Amino acid sequence: MIVDPASCLLSFWQLIQPVDAWLLTHINQDWSNGFLDTVLPYMRETLFWVPLYLFLVLFTTFNFGIKGWWWVLGFVLTAALADIISSQIIKQNIMRTRPCGDEVVTGQIRFFVNYCPRSSSFTSSHACSHFAQAMYMFLTLRPVMGKWASVFFVWAFIIAYTQVYVGVHYPFDVFCGALLGCGIGFTVSKLFHKKIGMLTVS
Repeated sequence: MIVDPASCLLSFWQLIQPVDAWLLTHINQDWSNGFLDTVLPYMRETLFWVPLYLFLVLFTTFNFGIKGWWWVLGFVLTAALADIISSQIIKQNIMRTRPCGDEVVTGQIRFFVNYCPRSSSFTSSHACSHFAQAMYMFLTLRPVMGKWASVFFVWAFIIAYTQVYVGVHYPFDVFCGALLGCGIGFTVSKLFHKKIGMLTVS
């Protein structure tokens, strides 16, 4: 018996769609308020987080010297790999309509961004990229920051959650993007530790 991968994938999306749409509408409508409506759309914008990125560059290069610059390179590599794998590989081969582009779903949700991206909803590149960065930062900066390094996962979760809240991704797309991102961040951090070593303040 010949199994058609495309048909199996279509059946899979049809299977999870009711649960995904249910959770989406709860996050987008039932678990919302005016404060979140105002603040969360900014959370997904890169420019909003520029001060954080600048702080990390200054913090690592000032405290760790040449290792700090290698850390910055690893951070950039992590973000680039996450984008390539999620946006250029997975999204180009696995097409899922975004909730904001689904005529059935759009009538049930509120939409908070200026346009609906035409790219595939699976996986969420925002979730993939930021969880990759969060995992990389957590594993490489934990020896210096201790338990506070866990805050990076809160940061990534807020951005990933926002993707569902504003209506551009289903929860499953965000969840898978986050898992993929964690794997990428873990891999790059292990490579960093192997080639560069642990970050320590002398």
